[in-house]
Amino acid sequence: MRITLIHALKHSIAPTANAFSRLWPEARLMNLLDDSLSADLARDGGLSEAMTARFLALGRYSASTGSDAILFTCSAFGPCIEAVARAQAPMPVLKPNEAMIEQAAATARRVGLLSTFAPTLASMPAEFPRSVELVPKLAEGALAALDRGDRDAHDRLVVQAAADLRDCDVIALAQYSMAPAANLVAEATGRPVLTTPDSAVAKLKKLLG
Repeated sequence: MRITLIHALKHSIAPTANAFSRLWPEARLMNLLDDSLSADLARDGGLSEAMTARFLALGRYSASTGSDAILFTCSAFGPCIEAVARAQAPMPVLKPNEAMIEQAAATARRVGLLSTFAPTLASMPAEFPRSVELVPKLAEGALAALDRGDRDAHDRLVVQAAADLRDCDVIALAQYSMAPAANLVAEATGRPVLTTPDSAVAKLKKLLG
């Protein structure tokens, strides 16, 4: 199976590849990166028709290469990805977080949603079912540290922010780039931790594998 991975942050590429190598090494991957998507969203403060058009173009290109599925790894663009899913149906088109949300809703009542990208906390909560009590938390400064190449500082800030989520049943890491910190968060909080890449790969494998 050929899976197109579409990234808005360069930091998402390695954690996604790692998840596939562990959980579904037989899948063939194609990576597309447009790191201006996140920068433009942060600048504009919200999604627009122009942004949706850019996502639709990425979807058309992915389909033209013969891909069997598309996985977006950028968690703040839900409506844009939904538009791609409608345009490319019946090809599976996954939001980065939908598999993790399904897993969290099936296993927990109170979910801590930890993010390093503020727009994610504006768009992603609406994707959770009402049965879930969501506790959003921003790890301030973590993404900037990662942009500087300081993974240790990123992980430290993520773990510090996770301390406020100790009373949750499970902690969900919203960004793919946060996945390498999952074990540290689990150790620090004593709570199960879900990551978007592991959940997404498991769902794709079930759908296509």
